[in-house]
Amino acid sequence: MSKLAVNISMIFTEVPLIERFALAHAHGFSHIEIQFPYELSIEDIQAQLELYNLHICLINVPAGDLMHGGNGLAGIPGREVEFHQALTQAIEYATALNVPSVNILAGKQPLDADLLPCLNTLSDNLKLASHMLSEYKIQPVFEMINGTDMPRFLVQNIAQAQEMLEAVQHGALKMQFDCYHMAMMGEDVLAALKENIEWIGHIQFADCPGRHEPDTAQIDFAEIFKWLQDSSYHGYIAAEYKPQSHSNQSFAWKDKYFTNNLSI
Repeated sequence: MSKLAVNISMIFTEVPLIERFALAHAHGFSHIEIQFPYELSIEDIQAQLELYNLHICLINVPAGDLMHGGNGLAGIPGREVEFHQALTQAIEYATALNVPSVNILAGKQPLDADLLPCLNTLSDNLKLASHMLSEYKIQPVFEMINGTDMPRFLVQNIAQAQEMLEAVQHGALKMQFDCYHMAMMGEDVLAALKENIEWIGHIQFADCPGRHEPDTAQIDFAEIFKWLQDSSYHGYIAAEYKPQSHSNQSFAWKDKYFTNNLSI
């Protein structure tokens, strides 16, 4: 049975991160994602998890300047030492907090760099991450991000992700599949899930366009969620969207699609 999670980096942003654990619990979630938990100490996070009986299912490796308009770390030649340091920090948090999966963000092709060296650097760093994370029995995943929201991102679609999996050739590495990003890239979301589910280690969802909660735009989540619940996929399905209004008013989809059908 798949497990439902809520991303508290994008949802409940009306309050500071330390206060969002309580809100996740109040809305009936027991699994959460935190994109970058590093603004909080491990001890502070542990206290919140214990207080509200929560479990973190996914964090990201620190991505350098990527979220502030920069190119990031994992696919940038010359930043390998910084990536290794970021990976080490992610492992420290993941092992202390019992996080089962860690996401590696590829980063963007610098304007003054050729594509192939960036892809080779990314492949090497994904090999390193897969090896190191697997030693701790942590699932490594990497994410496809659409090129409209993040131009020059190194892995934007399913075909590019498949090519990277072939280049890395490490059995533990899988895709992180975000329904919103794939819809933005023109992929048939349900068909892509069906065709690649054995290579998918984590799933996230938001509607498209807009990146708001389900049933605010064009993705047919009824069909997608039904197929996932009947499929062989037993990983996490995580809400990672920008609430259309207030976070507390964005959960109509939860009762509609997941009551009695999923472990939350």
